[in-house]
Amino acid sequence: MSFRTLGLDPKILQAVQEAGYTEPTPIQTAAIPPILAGHDLIGIAQTGTGKTAAFTLPILTKLAAVAGGGGQRGTRALVLAPTRELVLQIEENVRSYGKHLPLRVATVFGGVGEHPQINALRAGTQLIVACPGRLLDLMGRRCADFTGLQYLVLDEADRMLDMGFLPSIRQIVRSLPTKRQTLLFSATLSKEIEVLTHEFQRSPKLVQIGRRANPAETVTQLVYEVPKHLKPALLVHLLRDPGMNMVLVFSRMKHSADRIALNLEQKGIRTATLHSNRSQNQRLKALKDFKSSAVRVLVATDIAARGIDVDGISHVVNYDFPMHAEDYVHRIGRTGRAHAVGDAISFVTPEDYGELRSLERFIGRGIVRKKAEGFNYAAAAQPSDFAAPQRHPQRSHAASSSRPQPRPGGGGSRPGGQRSSGGNSHGHRRFRPR
Repeated sequence: MSFRTLGLDPKILQAVQEAGYTEPTPIQTAAIPPILAGHDLIGIAQTGTGKTAAFTLPILTKLAAVAGGGGQRGTRALVLAPTRELVLQIEENVRSYGKHLPLRVATVFGGVGEHPQINALRAGTQLIVACPGRLLDLMGRRCADFTGLQYLVLDEADRMLDMGFLPSIRQIVRSLPTKRQTLLFSATLSKEIEVLTHEFQRSPKLVQIGRRANPAETVTQLVYEVPKHLKPALLVHLLRDPGMNMVLVFSRMKHSADRIALNLEQKGIRTATLHSNRSQNQRLKALKDFKSSAVRVLVATDIAARGIDVDGISHVVNYDFPMHAEDYVHRIGRTGRAHAVGDAISFVTPEDYGELRSLERFIGRGIVRKKAEGFNYAAAAQPSDFAAPQRHPQRSHAASSSRPQPRPGGGGSRPGGQRSSGGNSHGHRRFRPR
């Protein structure tokens, strides 16, 4: 199977070829034809398998079919995503695949100035990628005209339809034309959320690649049972392994992320933080420094768990065990992407055993327990390792923003190239559109 057999526009095929992609992934092969045929669709596939391209390529083909993609005024496609980083990543993909089309694309999300976004909405930019909060605010001020909208996409649909986002999604959808094509994509989708999709779709096709709960098979999963007070020391101990060369650490809370990062910085480990209390510029810089290896560790909350595609992450560490099994699948999916290999390490305290058992039932398998070699579990923790920080160093990458942002919301990059994983396994990444 090649991209040429899927019915895509020749200019889009040219952009895909120039990006170095030669064959579609299974989710792209299965989803693109029914989208081009006009069907509503639910697409479910593991993280790192090319879901963004699965909806972007056919929508761009349809936009290109009308007067070369530039003849019809008004916004015709709206993509909704839960975080700013994911919004910017989708925009980057759209611009890459549509670079030979006369296409106008804009983003809408919080944490940055609103005037360019208002101008883009009022100008009828053809394709908008947005976070629900800022978009709903601007729609309430009559800055958007979606009367000609034809395509709606909910990326990371399970997160978009959970109780936090659902009221905003419902308000936005009520303002859109009922005659439209609606696409939902995610790595996980519970039966309860699938029932909700009937509010927004008409007789959708279901495209499912693999089991809904499956993490990527290329990810080695390990559990380290550890008392809560020893987690900081265990993380530092594990990071002495040079094979852990690009590590994403997940914390449940924002203040905990800052505390973890400060402790690592004090131990000489270059670290950045990513959470919703940081300004957009700080968030973008943290991702840039992580991608460029200016920092070795990125400590983040779950805003980094959804869709963010950073090439070459060797390890994901669940410093705080996730409360929901779906979040675990998304978190560890940041490594082992596009058939590369990676390692997922989860710290589990006695308080987490219930969630661990629920996770193992969810994914249908047990996770290997492991002891850290050379780590003295009986040793008393050093107070300096675990004390809450009194202040953040001015030049530290772990420094937190002093201005909380009201809503999370996107950056990222397309996958490509080749890498080796640290730890127990090695592998390579094939060029494929995200």
